[in-house]
Amino acid sequence: MTASEQKGFTVWFTGLSGSGKSTIAEMLYHELKARDLKTEILDGDVVRQNLSKGLGFSKEDRDTNILRIGFVADLLTRNGVATICCPISPYKEARDAVRAQVGEFVEVYVYATVEEIAANRDPKGLYKKALAGEITGFTGVDDPYEAPEDPELVVDTLVETPEESLQKVMDTLHQLGHIEDANRRAAEDRVHSGLTDLRVTESGLVVKEHERPNG
Repeated sequence: MTASEQKGFTVWFTGLSGSGKSTIAEMLYHELKARDLKTEILDGDVVRQNLSKGLGFSKEDRDTNILRIGFVADLLTRNGVATICCPISPYKEARDAVRAQVGEFVEVYVYATVEEIAANRDPKGLYKKALAGEITGFTGVDDPYEAPEDPELVVDTLVETPEESLQKVMDTLHQLGHIEDANRRAAEDRVHSGLTDLRVTESGLVVKEHERPNG
């Protein structure tokens, strides 16, 4: 499939902060680029610095942020772009509104528990502070996260490596007809897209985060 023949779609990663959304999204970006597909990432933190600058974290502001991301995702999708979105998007109603708007919408629930993230994936100590009551309005602690009821895919980052989760995403996109095959094509060492807030090495490669104790 050439870029001119490409039909757009949106892959929407939702899950708690630290669950692994941006990691898998960055990996998927490189897989789609390796197929010469027009591809963009709308990452939660990056979007907030630009499209949603000035918004807070009330339910209304969170919903406004998600609907803005959805608006851009719809524009990109309609123009043949493979669009990857990875905001927390904690509220089902806003996610469903974006699904209805975009149409070609693949919802991926990136599952992890607050306890595991707080213990192993909390480099800034935000979960620790939220659990201690030092931060309020924190999603998954004292602000709700409404898990998807019927997503196209659930990946469980408690037991899956990022590579295993990515493969499940690729398999799903192939089954839905969005990509021609699910085989991995991107090189293992990936130059950072600049579109997510993942850390990078001095050489510009994505830092390999969260090595699993069990391999």
